[in-house]
Amino acid sequence: MARILLAEDDDNLRVFLARALRRAGHDVHAVGDGDAALAWVSERPIDLLLADVVMPGLDGIELARRANDLWPELRVMFITGFAAVALRHRGVTRRQAAVLAKPFHLRQLVDEIDRFLAA
Repeated sequence: MARILLAEDDDNLRVFLARALRRAGHDVHAVGDGDAALAWVSERPIDLLLADVVMPGLDGIELARRANDLWPELRVMFITGFAAVALRHRGVTRRQAAVLAKPFHLRQLVDEIDRFLAA
């Protein structure tokens, strides 16, 4: 079981993803924006930050940078409709970061998270 912080601004998608991850056995805290996610991760360690790239306020990329400043070994997975190339150009993608492009199937998300955390 992993402790996952899910940051996704789409209410329906956030509820749907959090429910699926909990059913897969993970401990999930879900928030609707990057500012709330940063406040949460500032107070407690997590195993994985699962963040949308485009959110109001603090976007997923800046959230990941700040979270990694607090917890250097934190793993980050971005869920996005944007190409992974855009993330690489902004200097985000590294060993402890992964990208899952929208749309995706819930089973694919759970499998990717399990694989990513096991590596």
